[in-house]
Amino acid sequence: SHEHCHKNLRQSHFNPGPSCLGYPVSIFFIVVNEFCERFSYYGMKAVLVLYFKYFIGWDNDLSTTIYHTFVALCYLTPILGAIIADSWLGKFKAIVYLSIVYTIGQVIMAISAIHDITDTNRDGTPDNMTFHTAMSMLGLMLIALGTGGIKPCVAAFGGDQFEEHQEKQRSTFFSIFYLSINAGSLLSTLITPILRAQECGIYSKQSCFPLAFGVPAALMVVALIVFIAGHSMYIMESPKGNILLRSNCVSNRFNHRSQQHPKREHWMDWAEEKYDKLLIAQVKMVLKVLFLYIPLPMFWALFDQQGSRWTLQATTMDGNFGAFIIQPDQMQIVNPILIVIMVPIMDSAVYPLIKKCHINFTPLRRMTVGMLLAALAFVAAALLQIQIDQTMPNFPSSSQIQVKFLNLENTSVPVEVEGQEPFAVPGFDSSNDYMTLDTENITVSAGGKNATAYFQKSTRHTVLINTDGMLQTLNDITEKPNQGMNAIRFVNGFRSHLNFTIKSDNLGPIAPLQGSGYLSVPHGKANFTIVNEEGQTCHYILQLGFGSSYTVLIPSTFSFGESCTENIKAIQDIEPNGIHMAWQVIQYFLMTCGEVVFSVTGLDFSYAQAPSNMKSVLQAGWLLTVAVGNIIVLIVAEAGSLPDQWAEYVLFASLLVAVSIIFAVMAYFYTYMDPMEIEAKFMDLEPEEKKRKELGMTTKDNLAYVNNETSNNTDDKQTKI
Repeated sequence: SHEHCHKNLRQSHFNPGPSCLGYPVSIFFIVVNEFCERFSYYGMKAVLVLYFKYFIGWDNDLSTTIYHTFVALCYLTPILGAIIADSWLGKFKAIVYLSIVYTIGQVIMAISAIHDITDTNRDGTPDNMTFHTAMSMLGLMLIALGTGGIKPCVAAFGGDQFEEHQEKQRSTFFSIFYLSINAGSLLSTLITPILRAQECGIYSKQSCFPLAFGVPAALMVVALIVFIAGHSMYIMESPKGNILLRSNCVSNRFNHRSQQHPKREHWMDWAEEKYDKLLIAQVKMVLKVLFLYIPLPMFWALFDQQGSRWTLQATTMDGNFGAFIIQPDQMQIVNPILIVIMVPIMDSAVYPLIKKCHINFTPLRRMTVGMLLAALAFVAAALLQIQIDQTMPNFPSSSQIQVKFLNLENTSVPVEVEGQEPFAVPGFDSSNDYMTLDTENITVSAGGKNATAYFQKSTRHTVLINTDGMLQTLNDITEKPNQGMNAIRFVNGFRSHLNFTIKSDNLGPIAPLQGSGYLSVPHGKANFTIVNEEGQTCHYILQLGFGSSYTVLIPSTFSFGESCTENIKAIQDIEPNGIHMAWQVIQYFLMTCGEVVFSVTGLDFSYAQAPSNMKSVLQAGWLLTVAVGNIIVLIVAEAGSLPDQWAEYVLFASLLVAVSIIFAVMAYFYTYMDPMEIEAKFMDLEPEEKKRKELGMTTKDNLAYVNNETSNNTDDKQTKI
């Protein structure tokens, strides 16, 4: 009977372990292991780009490229881990051995960040950066192999802990499993940047990257110990043998391509001469699902931009939430926070409500809705970007220059620019806004004295007006300061040299009627110290927002003393960000809802539709879609973007909608399978199949026989692979 065959399929298991509330106790160890491993991975990844840029010394482009290449590699290696688990070691041993490799990689990364190892002259800078670079690349390769290798195994191993009648509990497990992933991500994204910001070192104090990498390494050790501790409670399946049949099938099909050989219903049937029909049927099931996965990478292409495009968008926004300040890169925390909230809500409220409404919300329909929600999130991002663009400064184009005038005198000065209406600049102040011109040289008359200035195209300048009639120019920035910082510079209209400092940054002595370079200053109160040649000091406080630029003028009437700041003039060149970061929560909410119904469902679907000996392979196929999605982002980043960022968001949203429609059509024609039932039928037919092979029956006869037998028990559409 089929029931007997189902029992045979479970004979490779150990006896089920203890249970609690209907759930195997063993999944506790698996969930804790996943939490620690994800903390380790996301904690290391959170500071990785900063490590490349500030420790190794790479520029932004190379740091970003290596970062995304590493992430893509982490999602390519699951195929290797799945093959090792399903064909050689089994899931348990594969997880243990690859976790050891993973842990070694994390330890190597922590060691590579210790600058004192090669800092022989003790100046705070490593003397042999090649050593640190090589160590970090080795560590990252081992981490990619380890984290990628265990990804499909842990999820599938967790699913193995449930009996056939525990389908509901297994579905809930995948939700809890996904919750543990995001809980680990949330905590590590909060904690490791704080650890990195600490200063540590033996001979000199630097940003503490060894601690930021060392804590994730320690969590990986904990993950390994916890997983091994549950060994006696696990249900473990033995590996089922090699599943790489495609090359054999293709070569056999090529050798029998003449018309004298009868056609076979499926190209996998050409492996019948070497493999039994059960294994072939199992591979067919896997290929059927993998074909369905083809459109899925586009979802991840949008999802992964939370850490790139959306973070860059946040740099042009206001992160002041009153009680606390959110930095642009910290907005990514919104996703795991919402995940922790949304997963229980979806499982306990939304899905049961949909079921009560008698709506057949199948897994593939859920995934389609998830893709559409992600597209809607990018529409929200585009609408927000349009609002941001309206508050952005109008920077010069490639054929324009922009100038404004700063009067260092205490009386108003009339100014005439050739081809423009004359105007006056107030004393100790600037003209209201930049003047946009289409010429490289301008003739200016200031206070009745003429001068000609020459500029390069696509630049901004501030022209200083003084009593000598000389027009000195300062080069202004032509873009918003990075990461929500503020660009501050000083113009000395005083009669002697002045020195300007803020914290440890010193602009050096600035001569009279001269300007300084820019200082990058964070949000909040900026306390500047002004010192003259006699050592007198004046403390000036400037309240800063996000992404602004100021020119601070020290007028000729400036004097040291208690009221020294009264005459200082702060002139705003670029307004601070006017759109609040809280508006990004809308797009994060939509993306998170899409992720919950897409990714959690996809994990469960990948397990449920996989045959017993290829569950890790199908999990790896699911993770491979993430790798391809990362590669899509890399291609788009290298190829360049549209002139307007909002248009790029709309493009990605449109592409995902189109892909969602294709996926919905594919899902409509997909027939859900019961792998256990199909395997049982083929196991039932194994003795007859051996007899047919002994009698020399043809492939056509075999197919007819199997179809006839299976159709007696269930609908042909359900059992046909």
